Amino acid sequence: MSWSGISYSFHFLGNHCTKMVSQLEIAMDSLIKVFHTYSSKEGDKYKLSKAEMKSLLQGELSDFLAASKDPLVVEKIMSDLDENRDGEVDFQEFVVLVAALTVACNDFFVECMKN
Repeated sequence: MSWSGISYSFHFLGNHCTKMVSQLEIAMDSLIKVFHTYSSKEGDKYKLSKAEMKSLLQGELSDFLAASKDPLVVEKIMSDLDENRDGEVDFQEFVVLVAALTVACNDFFVECMKN
C-alpha cells in the first residue's frame, strides 16, 4: 500500500495488526520471524538448539557457511554465541551473530567503495 509516496506494509504481531513504515522496522521484523521459524522446531521454542542453528545457517546464511572450509564451523559459532553455556542460542545471543556479520559486510562494502 502506498500513501503520499510512503510505502506501507502490514504485519501481524500476536492479535494486533501494525503498520510497518521503515526499512529498519521491516528488517527487525524479519530477524524475529527467521529466528522463531527455526527455534520452534524442537525443544525450547524460544531458543535454537545446535541442530536448529545448523538448519538456520544452512537455510539463511548458506554463502557464509560455504565460505568456511572448517567442518566444525557450526560448533564454533554455537560455542561463541552461547554465553550462558546452556547448549542453546537465545534471541539475544543470535542477534550478536547477525550484528557481527552485518559489521563485517559493511566493512567489506566500504573497502570495495574505496577501490
